[in-house]
Amino acid sequence: NEWMLVTAGDSKKFNSMTVSWGGWGEVWNKPCSFIFIRDVRYTYEFLEQKEGFTLCFFPEEFKGALRILGNRSGRNQNKIKQSGLQYVLTPSGLVAYKEAKMIIECKKLFTAPLQTENISKNVRETIVKDWYTSDPSLHNLFISEITKVWIKKHL
Repeated sequence: NEWMLVTAGDSKKFNSMTVSWGGWGEVWNKPCSFIFIRDVRYTYEFLEQKEGFTLCFFPEEFKGALRILGNRSGRNQNKIKQSGLQYVLTPSGLVAYKEAKMIIECKKLFTAPLQTENISKNVRETIVKDWYTSDPSLHNLFISEITKVWIKKHL
């Protein structure tokens, strides 16, 4: 029920975006996250270049900042600064946010583009019409090992 913020890159150059498609479970006996990102998104470029990334979750009061990060591109503007969030580096050197109530560090295990011909025939037409007609760019699946989790304690 909460938005995730995926962040990839390094301290010199990174980008973040909101993600609503995803979750976690176990794959290959490893705790894993899975997320879906369109290949036209700026953050996708960073996810492709780096092995690690973070998923951050925020208290309700940061919905406005998350809307900025989800609705604007970081290609031509500094949306991180516009959001008002303060980035921090995890001990592993990954970019996360000070305001996050939970930070999950992930290491990529598997990536693959979703291909419309692999969508079940009984729902393919509807899914393609609803999700890939106005924007034909495809989502890519990232399955990643969860390597660390930080949860902010309330005082």
